Amino acid sequence: MKSVLVVAPHADDEILGCGGVIAKHLEAGDKVYIAVMTNAAVGAPELFSPESIENIRAEAKRSHDLLGVTDTIYYDFPAPQLEQYPQYKIASALNKLIREKQIDTLFIPHKGDLHLDHGVIYNACLVAARPVPGQCVKHIYAYETLSETEWGHPTAEAVFVPRKYIALSEYQFEQKLAAMSCFESQLKDFPNTRSLEAIRNLAGLRGATVGVNYAEAFDIIRSIDG
Repeated sequence: MKSVLVVAPHADDEILGCGGVIAKHLEAGDKVYIAVMTNAAVGAPELFSPESIENIRAEAKRSHDLLGVTDTIYYDFPAPQLEQYPQYKIASALNKLIREKQIDTLFIPHKGDLHLDHGVIYNACLVAARPVPGQCVKHIYAYETLSETEWGHPTAEAVFVPRKYIALSEYQFEQKLAAMSCFESQLKDFPNTRSLEAIRNLAGLRGATVGVNYAEAFDIIRSIDG
């Protein structure tokens, strides 16, 4: 049985990037933890009210309950200004969580995403999961987030390059769509990429790339066997 941690800069990133894989791990009997790292009402109270954060966290609870997530952990780091916050504090919180839950597999946002919070969380995750003796994390994969990754920095060092594909069954993919449907405040109408149709299109493309109906794609940051 694996112990999996999906790190989300903001609530719903975890479903956009890994919703199908979360369903797949849970179906296999693995433990899946989700860490939602930020609270926008702390970082930008002039833009986000405490009530709006309560609403999206309630949507996340419905989404995670639907999937059967083992536990969701919320932090209150200040979005959307994480690049101005001491990153060692974020890494320290993640390192503590990793050790407490004995995380084996870590899913993290892609470093080149448009939203700078994603890059900060990416860096903090790598610090928290450094391969020092005794480190329990063996596998780290970066996921793509629709409405962030495809709009990110179009440079060689920042572009998302999928190197790991995880095939999804029809049921697992429909679980992803159902989980994302819980985020009513975040969904948009197609052709916005944060839409159910765009999610289906991307999963179909990633699947067709490797000869299956649906898949999610990841970059391999580190994978240790043995």
